[in-house]
Amino acid sequence: MAGFGTRSGSPHSRGGSPGFRFTLYALLSVVIMVLDQRMDLLERARFLLQALTYPVEVSVNAPLAGWHWLEQAFTSRQTLEAENRQLRTRMRDLEVRTLRFDALARENAALLGLKRAVPPVAERWLPADIVDIDLSRLRQRVLIDRGTQNGVYRNQAVLDDAGVVGQTMHVGPWSAVVLLITDPEHDLPVQIARTGFRTIAVGTGDPNALALPYLPANADVRVGDVLVTSGLGGVFPSGYPVARITQIHRAAIQPMNQVLAKPFAHLQTDRAVMLLWFRPDSPAAPVHTHEGQLRSGNPAAQPLSPPPPPPPPACAPASGAAASGGAKTVVPGVSTQSRAAQAVPAAPATVKPTPVAPPRTSLRHHP
Repeated sequence: MAGFGTRSGSPHSRGGSPGFRFTLYALLSVVIMVLDQRMDLLERARFLLQALTYPVEVSVNAPLAGWHWLEQAFTSRQTLEAENRQLRTRMRDLEVRTLRFDALARENAALLGLKRAVPPVAERWLPADIVDIDLSRLRQRVLIDRGTQNGVYRNQAVLDDAGVVGQTMHVGPWSAVVLLITDPEHDLPVQIARTGFRTIAVGTGDPNALALPYLPANADVRVGDVLVTSGLGGVFPSGYPVARITQIHRAAIQPMNQVLAKPFAHLQTDRAVMLLWFRPDSPAAPVHTHEGQLRSGNPAAQPLSPPPPPPPPACAPASGAAASGGAKTVVPGVSTQSRAAQAVPAAPATVKPTPVAPPRTSLRHHP
């Protein structure tokens, strides 16, 4: 009989033996594995448990995820603002470079045009930029950035890629004033390319017009005729284009025509011009004079020898000489009338002989 307060029975009487529990758990595991293999119960249970635990995971990670999102948002904004500033700066730099490249391309094209327009008589040329203009009705002048430091001299020819621009007027160390051909004070010796007629083109104060006030009323001139430099005056070479005749006004009571011509040079839009130095030994180079006399001549020039006289013309023998069977000698310088008189036989004494004119000798001057 058990005492009070003591546990009755053996310790394994209620829970069963360990072998029984192992066997039970083993069978339960085998049944679960078989069911999971055939019915995929564990995957379903896992999916259900994940769905039940997801709100808990989100709520637990929400503060940390929100903090990271805010930090990344502010960082991305600052980064984007910095990249935006860099891109704007780069865009401005590219725009400036593009403008510079465009300006250089235009300048290069202008220089190429000037180079192609250099006449063969030019020994060398120098491009110059126009830095100031004065295109009023009384003054047609421009300022260029070349002076005596670059070898520029007074009354030097200035041209562009289309025609004659003018000549230097006031020359300083680093700049020069160019008197345009349209200035009222400028006179340019020209000639009509079609006929070779020489005249003078005078500036009118209009950049698009030259006047030819010294053309007579009977001059052969037409609308569309091209005016070129004549090479006179000692400034411009001969044959360089100047203008094209656009208007001709003829009046019966006026001895001169009123003729206007449009210059070929782009006087209102030119940004660069060229200064020319000519070869003095070229026949097309302008001749410089001083007080109406040449500065230098050619002492080696000698007069040419006169050409030989032409041979005497052949003359057929007279009929009287042919009848007598003798040849007749032709005397040079004796007229045909005197030779015919000598060939006539003597007349009877009763007939008064016709006086014969003395032979005239022809004098010929050989240069």
